[in-house]
Amino acid sequence: MRDWFIEQLAMYAAYHRDGRNQATHHVGVPLIVYSLLVAASQVHLGTVPGPEGPMALTLGTFLVILLIAFYLSNILIIGLIAAVIYGVLYALAEMVGQNDSAFVWNTFALCFVGGWIIQFVGHYFEGRRPALFSNATQVFMAPPFLIAEMLFALGLQKDLASDVQARSIKYNATGTVS
Repeated sequence: MRDWFIEQLAMYAAYHRDGRNQATHHVGVPLIVYSLLVAASQVHLGTVPGPEGPMALTLGTFLVILLIAFYLSNILIIGLIAAVIYGVLYALAEMVGQNDSAFVWNTFALCFVGGWIIQFVGHYFEGRRPALFSNATQVFMAPPFLIAEMLFALGLQKDLASDVQARSIKYNATGTVS
């Protein structure tokens, strides 16, 4: 599974080479993730005992646990950082989810549409359509790739960076590393 995960990161990397596109994704992707967690906060799955009484489980709870487990099982450091980021986004989304319906759905719509607009602006600079149009699983690879990209910029995870770079060549529009 790790090999498949790295391959997906490589494909994502090939579609996000322009610095302006990368920057827009560091804003747009978290907005979209947050918006989806806000919407998912409205789907109640049940309750579990908590220290201060029953705690509600929502679709957001399930999604966050599933995605973090997926990232942790593939690249531990990415999963750990994702757990922190998703934890914050989840907590904020659950707080918003407790408001009236109009506020919840307006927040969802504003963040979701705004996040996609920001990303499409980035792809205009890139001169290439989003990777998810070629491979729908890429929508799940945006958050871990952005984390990996930050790690690479800090000079960390050099072996992973080399592996992603080498694999991304086949997905580049020109077939070469730029």
